[in-house]
Formats: sequence, structure tokens, C-alpha cells
Amino acid sequence: MAANRDAGRVYGLLTEFESPSALVAAVRQVRDAGFRHWDVHTPFPIHGMDEAMGIRGTRLPFLILGGGITGLGLATLMQWWMNAVDYPFAISGKPLFGLPANIPVMFELTVLFSAFAAFFGMWGLNGMPKLYHPLFTSRRFRRATQDRFFIVIEARDPQFDAGRTREFLASLGGSVVEAVGESAED
Repeated sequence: MAANRDAGRVYGLLTEFESPSALVAAVRQVRDAGFRHWDVHTPFPIHGMDEAMGIRGTRLPFLILGGGITGLGLATLMQWWMNAVDYPFAISGKPLFGLPANIPVMFELTVLFSAFAAFFGMWGLNGMPKLYHPLFTSRRFRRATQDRFFIVIEARDPQFDAGRTREFLASLGGSVVEAVGESAED
């Protein structure tokens, strides 16, 4: 906890790896060391990375289910209110509210609200939109989309101590450990 005061304006420490296998081995060690605020950056998906990082499932499916149920409920309520209460139109003894005639609207609003929940839920859970990230200031990090693999441990992590974390990252076998500042001036 007190170690975070030592971090100052440092966003975190970045270490670089040259192969996916070295990265996965290092990721397991970071996870086992108990760090909570850290991430991995690779130029392509690596099979088994989520498991190696200890990433749990997302809450997004529950948000989508909630959106779908809300859409279905609103569509049913809206059509019942319009047809049976607000403007009843009795013709030839037909019921004021019949389910088969209302299914298309119920389906469409279920899909619409599910899609909105998926879209905006994903943005919200990912903290988007984020137009700036401190890692963009690192020249070395520019190769994350080409041929290098990175682990970054953020300074806000409760276990972060600039000296000990640097030593830990150096022991993982990465080629370089670099401090990344919060802004370009750091």
C-alpha cells in the first residue's frame, strides 16, 4: 500500500518478450505472484492466455439477458396497453389482446434491447471510450502490434513497489523492463 507512494507519476512497469511461449510462462508467474492490476499485450491471440492470466468470465451475457427480458416485457406491456386499455377496438368478438398477433413486435424489441445491452454493456465494462493510454508513450510498445509480447504491471496494484516489481519482472526472462509514465512528459 505504501509502495504506491513510491510510484509517483509512473503508470507501471513494462517488460518485453520475444516469443509467445516465454510470455505464457511469465504470465503464469505474474498471476501466481498475486498481482491484480496487470495486462498482457500481443500482436495476435495466444491460445490459453485467458487461463494463464486467471481471467474469469464476463458479466456481459447477464446484461444481454436483462436487456432481452426488458425488451420483451416492454413490448408486451406496450401492446396490451394500446390494444386492451387505451384504445380498445372490439370487432366480431375478437379478444382485445391476442398473443399471436403481438409476437413479431415482442421478438423485435427483445432483439433490439439485447443488442443495445450488448453494445453499450461492452463499452461500459471495457471502460470505453478511452482515447489515450499511457502505454502509447512507450516507443518499445509500438511493436506490440507487430512481433513483440508485453506484460505491464500497473502502479495502482496493491503489491506494486517500483524496485521489487522491477526485479520481479527482470527475473521473468523478458529482454527489457521499462517504466511507463502517466503522460509523455513523465
